[in-house]
Amino acid sequence: MSESVKGVFKATASSNKRIGKRFYRLRIELVADGAKAFADFNPGQFAELDLSHTALPPEESIPEDLLDAAERKILLRRPFSFTNVTAEKNRTIAELLYCVVGPATLRMTTISAGDSLSVIGPLGNGFSVPEGKKTALLVVGGMGVPPLLHLAKHFTANYQTTGLDVIAFAGAKTANQLPFESRLDEISQQLGFSLPEFAKYGVESLIATDDGSAGYHGFVTDCLAEWLSKSGLPAKDIIIYSCGPESMLARMAELAKDKNIDCQLSLERRMACGIGLCQSCAVECRVNGSNETVYKMCCKDGPVFESTEVVF
Repeated sequence: MSESVKGVFKATASSNKRIGKRFYRLRIELVADGAKAFADFNPGQFAELDLSHTALPPEESIPEDLLDAAERKILLRRPFSFTNVTAEKNRTIAELLYCVVGPATLRMTTISAGDSLSVIGPLGNGFSVPEGKKTALLVVGGMGVPPLLHLAKHFTANYQTTGLDVIAFAGAKTANQLPFESRLDEISQQLGFSLPEFAKYGVESLIATDDGSAGYHGFVTDCLAEWLSKSGLPAKDIIIYSCGPESMLARMAELAKDKNIDCQLSLERRMACGIGLCQSCAVECRVNGSNETVYKMCCKDGPVFESTEVVF
């Protein structure tokens, strides 16, 4: 967990690039106290953005399925993980990936360089790295990319000399729903580097699509299970990190339990306040040593949980 003190900070947008039909990459910069607070942002933590004053795009640019919802007022902040955080001398640069799925993310598409944003963070608890692990497997489902891409960078910067092998598995329903800018050529894919976003950190990657339009034909969890069965690696040497739809995370937890592999899950919930006050993001968790369960707040106690802890 980061030692930074969370707070409300002003950020400035420096770019907002469309990378797919509904996928965008937003880059923001923080200075002064905001730069200090986010300098040690831990992969898996998140921030809350105020989008209440952001304008709608022109009507002709609004997807048909969002025309009715577009006019809704944005009252609550929206939580986002970052794909990358870079601390420089006088500023901290953060990048986030988002998909246009509702009125808030629709308005985000109109953010331009120079626009100001109110950001609360850093929030929550991120990923941790147990001692003695030799292989880290990053398992992504759909829009679960950001915290795991940030984690890939963290591993490259901090664990190169320890001999930790890192491999990413990215899944989606179809190739068009993979939230990446591009895929590498056929030769690169044969070498195990399918996704440039992970390849730039020296991380191998495999793609899985439900319809077989790219990579492995089937669920990403099945792709992982097949890879594990062929790898022959001792379970005690492996750590799995995963983020994606809850049904995928439930299967991920089941697979990790069957294989006796340590696994950390980044859960997705509606986190209205981000600090545990509104209690809208409750997660049912097991109590060690008993059959009882308790409810923890995803925003405050998570969003990263041990897979053995969560009741799906």
